[in-house]
Amino acid sequence: MTRPRRSHLFMPGSNPRALEKARNLAADGLILDLEDSVAPDAKSVARDGIAAAIAEKGFGKREILIRTNGLDSPWWADDVAMAAKASPDGILVPKVSSVEDLAAIGRHLAELGAAPTVKVWAMIETARAVLHAEELSAASRDPKTRLVGFVFGPNDISRETRIRMLPGRAAMIPMITHCILATRAHGLEILDGPYSDINSPDGFATECAQGRDLGFDGKTLIHPSQIEACNAIFTPPEEEVARARKIIAAFELPENVSRGAIRLDGQMVERLHADMARRTIEIADAIAATGKG
Repeated sequence: MTRPRRSHLFMPGSNPRALEKARNLAADGLILDLEDSVAPDAKSVARDGIAAAIAEKGFGKREILIRTNGLDSPWWADDVAMAAKASPDGILVPKVSSVEDLAAIGRHLAELGAAPTVKVWAMIETARAVLHAEELSAASRDPKTRLVGFVFGPNDISRETRIRMLPGRAAMIPMITHCILATRAHGLEILDGPYSDINSPDGFATECAQGRDLGFDGKTLIHPSQIEACNAIFTPPEEEVARARKIIAAFELPENVSRGAIRLDGQMVERLHADMARRTIEIADAIAATGKG
């Protein structure tokens, strides 16, 4: 099933008002956070708050992920135990850098009796993770890892590598495309990292458009004010959807069913374009079904 993932908003698990507000936001997904946005002495409270919020339901069709603390942190065991019991759509684990990390995550979830529907998302935010992105993606072939996607983490990568975060992200594009190629090679999803300057809507829109064009499925967000623009940018334009439907209809004509390429509106269109058109239509229909167009 194609699921729109245009916008995934981080929400601090230690803020009950934010968790309540999240039920009415137009984001495609919510990342209930136990890591960066939660102080060390608030981890337990945040854990309880997230568990209660998920138990209360009311999030509609939004994808619900819990971002745990890292595997090497003192909070990991309690985080994953809560997540296994709460049964969100998935957990997002920071600083995953090896196949061994993925195996450990899957093993913990299995030992805790987590439902098979609880999937794993890995944050790619270390130099080692970028270098081994294809190896990490390939680990998804083992269903025990539960791996379904990545979140690219530019800020931590910048901190570790000393690559500066400048407008346009030119220095990071090779790493971004490397990670996107790795995910597509193994049928995974990948979300872009957050844009930190909430007072620069133009800069945010520019980076969203760049992420869309580079091939990200959507973007992670740090403020509700970013949702509307993000959704709009990652939604296929009406004319693109109409063109996609026209391509599919043309290939379904009796005279074209067995042809590999056809002439449409003065252009040559191949079967690969039909495959791309189907993806566009699937995303557009899935977005329409959410009621958050």
